[in-house]
Amino acid sequence: MKAQTATIYSLIKPTAFWLEIPLLLGFNLLLVACAYISVPLPLVPVTGQTFGVLLVAMALGRVRGSAVVLAYLLEGACGLPVFAEGKAGLQVFLGPTGGYLVGFLMAAFVTGQLAERTWDKTYLKSVTAMVLGTVVIYVCGLAWLGRFVPADSLLDVGLLPFIPGAFIKITLAAIVLPSVWKFVRPEGGAG
Repeated sequence: MKAQTATIYSLIKPTAFWLEIPLLLGFNLLLVACAYISVPLPLVPVTGQTFGVLLVAMALGRVRGSAVVLAYLLEGACGLPVFAEGKAGLQVFLGPTGGYLVGFLMAAFVTGQLAERTWDKTYLKSVTAMVLGTVVIYVCGLAWLGRFVPADSLLDVGLLPFIPGAFIKITLAAIVLPSVWKFVRPEGGAG
């Protein structure tokens, strides 16, 4: 009888789990890249992060999409410069943009859940799911930003400047989504 020797390959067989790692890492890097697309404003910059979060959630669903966003938030909390304008650390969560960051995770869950319920199958439903995800981000962001801005100027600082960009990001994500499915799964849709 031959003695079996353990090889690296036998320990990490290319199972579905191991094949997921490059996919999730790729989406994580997409979020980081989107954070660096930034237009500075006094308290909260306009960034590509919302686009990234919505695309990740629609493509991966609530569990994997939320996992990618959570990993991104943990990277930033641990000091990696992955947030807008290369910022990092727990102080970012405690600053004016902290609510928006928390909103990213909640939006990934909500939007991903809708994608899993076939809201990713038509353009109109996809846009609607992403609008709802965006609303979640802004509700969380504004609730926290209210600690830094007087109530009478909260919408002027934390919402109104972002509406045109949100429209563009949602439209772009809805257009790109079918192409992204080719990399996520051949049959398309969230999982």
